[in-house]
Amino acid sequence: MSTEQHLAELRREREHVAFLYRRLEQEQAEAKAALVAANKTADSLLERDFAVNAVANRLAMTKVADSGLCFGRLTDAEGEHTYVGRIGLFDAEDDYRPQLLDWRAPAAKPFYCATPAHPDGVSVRRQFQTWRREILDFRDESLDSASGDGDDSALLVALESARGETMRDIVATIQADQDDIIRLPGNGVVVVEGGPGTGKTAVALHRVAYLLYTERERLERRGVLVIGPNPGFLRYIGTVLPSLGETSVVFGTTGGVLPGLTTTLQDGPEARRVKGSPQMVEVLAAAVADRQELPSQVGDPDPIPIELSDVTVPLDDELVAAARHRARATGLKHNAARKVFAEHVLTLLTERAVGLVGDDWFDVRDVPGLAEATAIDIRTELESSDDFQRAVKRLWPRLTAKRLLSDLFSSPARLAAACTALPDGDRDALARPKGMPWTVSDVPLLDEAIELLGTGPARVKEEPDEEYAQELLRILGHDMEMDDGEELRAVDVVSAEALAERHAEHDDRDVAERAAADREWTYGHVVVDEAQELSAMDWRMLMRRCPSRSFTIVGDLAQRESPAGVRSWRDMLAEYVDDRWTYRELTVNYRTPEKIMALAARVLVDVDPALKAPTSVRTGGAEPVLREVTDLDDALATEVASAMAAAGAGTVAVVVPDGVVVDTPARTYAPTETKGLEFDVVIVLEPHLMTATDRYVALTRATKELRILHTVALPGNLYSG
Repeated sequence: MSTEQHLAELRREREHVAFLYRRLEQEQAEAKAALVAANKTADSLLERDFAVNAVANRLAMTKVADSGLCFGRLTDAEGEHTYVGRIGLFDAEDDYRPQLLDWRAPAAKPFYCATPAHPDGVSVRRQFQTWRREILDFRDESLDSASGDGDDSALLVALESARGETMRDIVATIQADQDDIIRLPGNGVVVVEGGPGTGKTAVALHRVAYLLYTERERLERRGVLVIGPNPGFLRYIGTVLPSLGETSVVFGTTGGVLPGLTTTLQDGPEARRVKGSPQMVEVLAAAVADRQELPSQVGDPDPIPIELSDVTVPLDDELVAAARHRARATGLKHNAARKVFAEHVLTLLTERAVGLVGDDWFDVRDVPGLAEATAIDIRTELESSDDFQRAVKRLWPRLTAKRLLSDLFSSPARLAAACTALPDGDRDALARPKGMPWTVSDVPLLDEAIELLGTGPARVKEEPDEEYAQELLRILGHDMEMDDGEELRAVDVVSAEALAERHAEHDDRDVAERAAADREWTYGHVVVDEAQELSAMDWRMLMRRCPSRSFTIVGDLAQRESPAGVRSWRDMLAEYVDDRWTYRELTVNYRTPEKIMALAARVLVDVDPALKAPTSVRTGGAEPVLREVTDLDDALATEVASAMAAAGAGTVAVVVPDGVVVDTPARTYAPTETKGLEFDVVIVLEPHLMTATDRYVALTRATKELRILHTVALPGNLYSG
């Protein structure tokens, strides 16, 4: 194609995309008008809500336009064009013929996966380079033969561009191996493993958008939970899904899963390892059992005297043990079983008190009717007895998860009783003074404790409102004529009972607000990023949030830093899904230039000689700079000034060993804080003070330049090729 032809074609594409924007604006105006009309003219509150929600959801989807509405075109062998973009637009006057194909639609898959060897009906793939609403240029790739004139220019332009403070979506440059993962079915567990820069996080987020497209009804109702390693990471990725028009997503960390508690504080390595171990399930169960005590365990006096008007009844170990056995046999959680325990203690104490009433020559049990009357009087007196209430409170206290753990960790005696399954050293790692703030490793333990204790009386599920459902069916009851002339009614595809179940609880809050406030909320899908860092207890907590086991698990075992983290995906998942999970690996590094990755690959040997670094798609680039200096502060000031000038509108990060503090205008990070992040220029200080894993993570964050400052000679693998 000559330059003149290219420019003429560019003008035509700009005109067509301008038409698509006008079509989008028309749809937005129609949706807004429909929204106003629905609020004014609906016959009932239910009808209004139904109409408003339907229109509002579509309106929200159209707000992605300024991010690049259309980014490509497919041409088939007959010369027919299909445009691909962020959302779908249809011609209502032409049998809803697609004017713009949603990138998630099955028909859009060839845009990402077609090759000269397998063109999938595509003759030419055209990729637009866009800025907001403008097409800057385009590049054609011929798929008619293996000698096509296409290349990876669109991808390389995106990779070479300056990084910002937040992650950008990759919807226009998804690669075939990534697209294959994105479009996997949503049922079951998918593990996506890949080294630094392979696009794991981007794939996971675009997979969420794809699943919300293909399974919208289910996932919008239950929501999607995205778990990241820290709040900074969540801020970094937080704009990707909204840019794709999706908002039914809850973002969080393992330190913020429990409503009302958010923490970023970390324990030391030993405490993290012990708290994250699966043995903590047994420890917590024993800790709860230890709070169901006998009189001899709670101190003097023993037995506990229960003073009544006519007699003092001894509450001893034998009686309490019998009541405790009956309460435990119910299988109820601790707080619910407390009522059963109290009832049995009351019954047994009443029987004992009746036997004590009278004297040496008179026994009320020998007089017909007197024993029963006496028992009623004694039981009534016991129920209002302060001695009895105090005894039950001491022997079977109502507990919160926070009280259970606080009492356990601050009491050597309780630790000794509960931690028989742990070595003494591990027990010591749990000990801490009462009143200490909660850590990230405490959160799954608190969640497990809630499972054991319960939160009080079970919530009674309301009866489904079938009148509400019938009203909804009336709204949907307009017959729809099918292609074959048959009429389809709403009642043919959904029952009032099913609808009633769905609408049993009417709540004006959105999914994120409701989910964040409800510990018992269960999600339709869960994404876990940096999943190698999660402990066995973390996984128990997250699996409770998704009983359907619909997970996308993203991680890299080579970057595991936590002593309680995952060492084998198979071992971690065995308890939950056995072998019924899908594994995919990403091996191409889109972030790190080849020369920087070569240095990082040599460091990877220190992590595990058997591990292989991903292959960089970008060859060449700047050589890493390693400088041995005597005055680190002065050298850093010089290096930061130079890096900021080199980065321009891009980003600069200084990565320092844990605990090191420096004074610099650039953002500073500990290695673990940079996981999942990327920067144009990265300055790494004193890498010899980092663990091998932290060193590997720090060296793989740069997209353009890597600079290393050190005050001592570095290990040879940082210099040798």
